[in-house]
Amino acid sequence: MSSDHPATSHLPLGEITLPSAVAIYDTTLRDGSQQEGISLSVDDKLRVATELDHLGMRYIEGGWPGANPKDIEFFARARSELKLSTATLTAFGSTRRARSKAHEDETLAHLIAAETSAVCIVAKSSDLHVIEALQTTVEEGIDMVRDSVAFLTGEGREVLLDAEHFFDGYRRNRTFALSILNAAEGAGATTLVLCDTNGGLLPDEVEAIVADVRTQVDAAIGVHFHNDSGCAIANSLAAVRQGALQVQGCINGYGERAGNADLSVVIPNLTLKMGVETIERERIALITPAARSIAEIININLDPQKPYVGAAAFAHKAGLHTSAIARLPVAYEHLSPDLVGNGTRVVVSELAGRSTLAMKAEELGIDLGHEAVGNVVDALKNLEHGGYHFEVADGSLELLMRAASTTHEGDVPFFTVESFHVETRWDANGKQDRADVQAWEHLVHPWTVPGDLITRATVVVKINGEPVEGTAEGNGPVNALDAALRQAVGPHFPELALVHLTDYRVRVLETTKGTGAITRVLLDSADAEGSWSTIGVSENIIEASWQALVDAVVLGLTRTAERTS
Repeated sequence: MSSDHPATSHLPLGEITLPSAVAIYDTTLRDGSQQEGISLSVDDKLRVATELDHLGMRYIEGGWPGANPKDIEFFARARSELKLSTATLTAFGSTRRARSKAHEDETLAHLIAAETSAVCIVAKSSDLHVIEALQTTVEEGIDMVRDSVAFLTGEGREVLLDAEHFFDGYRRNRTFALSILNAAEGAGATTLVLCDTNGGLLPDEVEAIVADVRTQVDAAIGVHFHNDSGCAIANSLAAVRQGALQVQGCINGYGERAGNADLSVVIPNLTLKMGVETIERERIALITPAARSIAEIININLDPQKPYVGAAAFAHKAGLHTSAIARLPVAYEHLSPDLVGNGTRVVVSELAGRSTLAMKAEELGIDLGHEAVGNVVDALKNLEHGGYHFEVADGSLELLMRAASTTHEGDVPFFTVESFHVETRWDANGKQDRADVQAWEHLVHPWTVPGDLITRATVVVKINGEPVEGTAEGNGPVNALDAALRQAVGPHFPELALVHLTDYRVRVLETTKGTGAITRVLLDSADAEGSWSTIGVSENIIEASWQALVDAVVLGLTRTAERTS
């Protein structure tokens, strides 16, 4: 083990001159998806990437092309389906293998095939890992970095180097760790990312090491912290204090073990507290809705106590704080929640949500008087107590406000629901002679013989006082209900054909009740002019789905009618 540097705690700190701006690099789609319980489909990844781009991330790491079919499909679809306006999509991979040639390396070939303008490659920067994990020499470890970066830059890619285990490697052998950075910089890497892969560092160590590294390289320094010591956010801020120009992490702190640096906290801390530009100023207010929307896509409840973006981050329980908050918010809030797109909530109080609802109604062109706002607030309190969550169901919230508005009192409904019926039947003999039955199907559920599942729905609605019926089959009860409703309503309102359901998500509430628990269903819908989300809540998942489905259809017809009137 080398001892060519003084103890970390005695390294001289550089003069603190905060950078004017840092680049934010989000790795939710790669490092974040390694969190236990997260499994993103390709569609999920495309939606998350769109949300991150809208938020204003500088880089979005899409995954490891070639590592699995999902990432291969993601990068292939991203070329035509992902329209990024602020972010650079980045492919992740590794250096060439030991004792191989860069131009023949399969991993590097996949990075080129991904056709992203930027790539980030991981390299061992600890001699322990080079010798023991890669089973090669430190000289070869350095050559692997130099050759790989040179090859990728030669192919016209912007190259970022993730120096894996850098901080631990630096403490073990400073000379070798710096040699990895120097090799990457000399070959053309634009950013050298110092990784605390084990997540055990504390801020004072980070400041000392980053201050030293800054004197040894000219390329931009980035940092990538895991949260195993609970210091990933603090370590990111400490690194910026010593000149780091890029911070990597994940929205909501996703990641394996204890997670990555939480960008939903890092960004406002850097920009609103330290004056360091991250995403564009006008986009900071998008951080709360983005964090919550992505949490819904990923299907993991957002911690209500999460700083800045949590539902309770600016919540005040009725009591001593209530009147003070109304008169002087700064008395109990460290900053205005509007800056991060959140809002003050006074729990169990007539003040709760009034101003927010009034602003939302004005934005939508809905006239809500004082009394109507109060009625909506009361309705929201009761509905959210029962499991509704209108923060992520803007479409259902809009319908609720329209119903309370005196302006819309005389509106004639497009249709009224009389009844619906769903029948599901399993035919155990349905697949016996089918050619598409795979040989491995019996291994998945060996206790069930092959068969066909048939689902049929019937919907009866009234349009202009006349009953109309629709019957259709579908891939499950929700799909069948959607098809039956469209069959009944579509001929009377052909514009319904322009409304498409784009996502369907179920969350189980009160999980201790098992299959008898209340379920929350969220449906995302879109037409050519925009998108919206609707919600349903019930102990019966079919009823919850139906509520969200009807809301989605009604709002789609409402918006179309207003555009054409």
